[in-house]
Amino acid sequence: MMELTQLETFRVVAETLNFTRAAERLHLTQSAVSHQIKALEEELGEPLFIRAKRGVKLSQAGKIALEYAGRIAEEANALRERFGGRDSSPSGRVRAAAATQAFVHLFAPLFESFMRQHRGIEVSFRTTVSTEQTINDILNGVADVGFASLPVYSPNLQVTELFEDELIVVVGRGHRMASKRLATIDEIGRERMILFERGASIRHATDDFFKRVGIRPELALESNDTYFIKLMVEHGMGISLLPAWAVLDEVSQGKLSRLRLSGHHLRRSVAMVSLGRFQPSPMRAFHAYILQHQSKLQEMARGGMK
Repeated sequence: MMELTQLETFRVVAETLNFTRAAERLHLTQSAVSHQIKALEEELGEPLFIRAKRGVKLSQAGKIALEYAGRIAEEANALRERFGGRDSSPSGRVRAAAATQAFVHLFAPLFESFMRQHRGIEVSFRTTVSTEQTINDILNGVADVGFASLPVYSPNLQVTELFEDELIVVVGRGHRMASKRLATIDEIGRERMILFERGASIRHATDDFFKRVGIRPELALESNDTYFIKLMVEHGMGISLLPAWAVLDEVSQGKLSRLRLSGHHLRRSVAMVSLGRFQPSPMRAFHAYILQHQSKLQEMARGGMK
């Protein structure tokens, strides 16, 4: 008969995609993990993983099972809390998903202070390259909460707008526009652009903007590595459009200059996203903490821009 421990083991293997790492996290032997997965597969009559030389990946049946396993785990936690009371401090894990640069520049200080305040809750991080990937991670049970730019469409999600940021023109200190405060559309149209890859939320925003104002700048290169983009801009390979907060350090160090777009404000709204159903106590505590510090997030998102 299917057991909750089997489902929890399955969820950890699905997250790590590695039986050895799953066993370490669960404090079990690898053979015990393999036995539980095999028993679950036999009961369901479908293979949950596709074995490969370098770990495993979820089968189609495994992807479906993972969604159900997540729901069952949440309902079991809700049942425990309902009859166990809520006087004790919340404990457990919160898995957060967002773009790497957002973790580093915006959320890391908040997550650190949250874990200091809630010693029993562990926050783990999963980096994503697009809003679509963040949403899929939540819907597939790989992440509990995500931070993504709007719009987000799904009836299964709770979407809470957190802050607004602005994409600004970023140039190297030796660039002809480095001493200016504003860049015109004509000037941008004559530049070589260093952009995020197609599919990234910032790339969607920049492409939509270029289409709206009727320019097609030359593309110098594409990358989803924010640090690489900034380095290439610094070395004069092109210019870019980035959130003001993402270049705060480089501007203060004199490596980059930033300009606003003359006559335009390229703003985005960023939201906290999670499943819309009842959440276990660690997620409720995390959600409340982020909302409590919403004004601090908005201030950081301005990146020193007024």
